Amino acid sequence: MKKKAVLNMVLAALFVALILVLGMTPLGLIPLGFINVTILCVPVIVGTIVLGRSTGMILGACFGLTSALSAFGLSLTPPSALASALVAQSPLLAICMCFLPRLMVPVVTHVVYRLVARGKERDAKALPFAAVAGSLTNTVLYLGMMLLFYYLCGLDSAAVLTIIGGTGLIAGGSEAAVAAIIVTPVAVALWKVKRQ
Repeated sequence: MKKKAVLNMVLAALFVALILVLGMTPLGLIPLGFINVTILCVPVIVGTIVLGRSTGMILGACFGLTSALSAFGLSLTPPSALASALVAQSPLLAICMCFLPRLMVPVVTHVVYRLVARGKERDAKALPFAAVAGSLTNTVLYLGMMLLFYYLCGLDSAAVLTIIGGTGLIAGGSEAAVAAIIVTPVAVALWKVKRQ
């Protein structure tokens, strides 16, 4: 039992380190100028499935932290123009936009995985569904909150609606597909490691 706890702590630390490296460098964010496309939800999703919802929440918070640091210009990746405009108007709303969607990723991932797996502890067939749901949660909530906060701050929400909609379809769909492709083999491999 002690060996399993140590392994879980090591895996959690590795996921945190991966999120910090991906989030604070150009490796995890693909800047499109007006917004950044991210693959940071992948370690959050894998960590949630392999280590549980509580660890997933910690990983989601780390993802939110890197997002907030990037939005405030405190990382190696330049902030997106849309995030910068919101930071200038309301830093508090910008922080909410960075954290809340990322904290919902493990919640939705966990729920969808449990529903599709139907009580099985390890079900590889449920992994792509959970990965897509977690990734889309991040995209829909982040962009939805951005649009809402633009409106609340009196910024030109109508002008950004097209950009956000296009980004949501293109980037969100791509991120969900990448999550499904990566999460499944990685989670299965980590399950095998944990069994040994």
